Amino acid sequence: MAQFLTDISALTVFLAIAAIGLIFLVLSFVVGEAFDNFGFHDGGIDGHGFIDSRAVAIFITSFGGFGAIGVQMGLSSVVSSIIGLASGLVLGGLVTLFGRFLQSQQASSSVGNAQLVGRTAQVTVMIPSGGIGQVSCRVGEERVEKLARSREAIELKPGMLVRIEEIAGDSAIVTPAADAATYK
Repeated sequence: MAQFLTDISALTVFLAIAAIGLIFLVLSFVVGEAFDNFGFHDGGIDGHGFIDSRAVAIFITSFGGFGAIGVQMGLSSVVSSIIGLASGLVLGGLVTLFGRFLQSQQASSSVGNAQLVGRTAQVTVMIPSGGIGQVSCRVGEERVEKLARSREAIELKPGMLVRIEEIAGDSAIVTPAADAATYK
């Protein structure tokens, strides 16, 4: 066994490290974020964690790959390790920055209640006097359906335009729209 360990070259070690990193990278793409499953992913302020399994896999792969290139070029193991470390930090850092960039580009599709107040909506389910119906409102490209009650004790029929005055609990408080031509 000791003879086997002494026969292993630096090139073999670097290639084995690169192979392990590549396997880890493929697994992280297939299985998903590995560190999420074990609680090591901190989520960060922007939703992209400090410890990202893909960045770690890229670091390990590039460390082994560039270290092997250094050994193949005739550099010493120490110099090859430094080259591998530097390339791993650069490429792993680039992957992390790219992941953070992609995370920041994701848009939220949820519309908050504050965005509904003051908007014109259309009654989709009749709102009886003193009862609850439903309205539909468009915010940007998203259509929001909301339970609604009339502020005044009047019946609001489907198709009527109303103004959302406030949000109370899970329903909107509406009044008939003053100008039926303004539908947001």
